[in-house]
Amino acid sequence: MSINQKIWALALPIILSNISVPLLGLVDTAVVGHLSSSLYLAGVTLGATLFSFLFWGFGFLRMGTTGVVAQAAGQKDYQQVVVLLQQGIVLAIIVAGALLLSQSFLIPVGLELLTSDLTISRVAAEYAGIRIWAAPAVLINYVLLGWFLGLQNSRFSLLMLLLGNSLNIILDLVFVLVLQWQVSGVAFASVLADYATLLVGLTLAFKRVTALLPNWQLSLGKGKDFRRLLQVNQQLLVRTWILLWAIAFFTAQGAEQGADVLAANAILMQMVMFASYALDGFAHSAEALVGEASGAKNNQQMKVIIWHSAILSFIAAGICSLLYGLLGTQIVGLMTNIPEVLLLAEEYLIWAMLIPIFAVGSYLFDGVYIGLTRADIMRNSVILATLLYLFVWFFSQVWGNTGLWLAFSFFMLFRSLGLFGHYWCYIKPKLDR
Repeated sequence: MSINQKIWALALPIILSNISVPLLGLVDTAVVGHLSSSLYLAGVTLGATLFSFLFWGFGFLRMGTTGVVAQAAGQKDYQQVVVLLQQGIVLAIIVAGALLLSQSFLIPVGLELLTSDLTISRVAAEYAGIRIWAAPAVLINYVLLGWFLGLQNSRFSLLMLLLGNSLNIILDLVFVLVLQWQVSGVAFASVLADYATLLVGLTLAFKRVTALLPNWQLSLGKGKDFRRLLQVNQQLLVRTWILLWAIAFFTAQGAEQGADVLAANAILMQMVMFASYALDGFAHSAEALVGEASGAKNNQQMKVIIWHSAILSFIAAGICSLLYGLLGTQIVGLMTNIPEVLLLAEEYLIWAMLIPIFAVGSYLFDGVYIGLTRADIMRNSVILATLLYLFVWFFSQVWGNTGLWLAFSFFMLFRSLGLFGHYWCYIKPKLDR
């Protein structure tokens, strides 16, 4: 099988499963966006932003698992592969327990930081008080997805995500449009779908573990192995929280300009996220393939994987931008029929077209550095990009929402240039030796 075929074999199921995630966001947005007021959409947007912190803030459970599992698989150490799964699940349960125990503090404080509008905050709190109970399922699912990806079993990830997100979409429509549960319906749909996904994921993982190691036992392995996982995850935790803070800052600044601007930005951000999830298919395939090559110490193979993944990623980013240019107005119209929100979203549509091109390098090289388990580089690059982002925003805020989108676009570009620059100056010369 050629390199391009290997990349596509891994990337295509991931792209399909990843697209189902923002499709769920699009359905959430469309369902709530067709209610009687933009207040509901604004509230769900802020609630979802909060859970980007509370849940995806611990996305290192997925990313950290993929890199170390891929390297262990490259060394054919299947005992370690099974131990890493168990370590990840234990870590996910500990984190989920901490979130549930501290929810009475986290939710009100988090929403207060995101908005000063008490009306929007009350709607967001209704959503958040229900959504928090999905924490154990969500975080263990992160570990399972990372573990399957590290073993290059992207079809398992596809099955898990498609099942969970399809169920979520169906429940969204039933709870909101049929039962009229409004914001609560969106939250309940997500919680039930997350636990259904967990049940399927654990079943698939048990079958895979038994196939790899028929006589496997419950074990957390050696202390040094667990410390290595914690070290990688700690660096990814810092990187992810800073990245999510940058997105939350964008949302909060939009909220300061009113519910209509916040709602319009939410629609466009859903389009940005849709493109990012699709492009992440190549990044995720790079995680597994680069990790395997790193574990096998095959530098030449690693170079070829990175080069081919980069070409495919940039082609895909160009296609995303072109589609948004041709069909963007129609996509916005599917997500809301509120005239004020519709006009604002169309006014700022150009940014949703440009960001995939600016950001594609950051998506790909995040995958490369996860495969290399060099989360420190990811952390450092996002810190620098965030500082530059705030610098641009400070001088462009006089332009209102246009200045906000300009600053966010530069943030994504800075991330791409930072990661690519480090690879070209420090990693590539080592691979050339």
